[in-house]
Amino acid sequence: MVANIVVRLIHQASYLLDRQIAHLEKAFVEEGGLRERMTRARLKEPNKGRS
Repeated sequence: MVANIVVRLIHQASYLLDRQIAHLEKAFVEEGGLRERMTRARLKEPNKGRS
């Protein structure tokens, strides 16, 4: 019985990880990676934070 619970928990964790990976992949394709987002933010407000 305990083994069945453990197997079910593993399946649930695998399902949730698959969903998270799919979401992260979609976000990466639509928004770009960290470098692209940082560049976009930097170009959006070029004078902010500069002396």
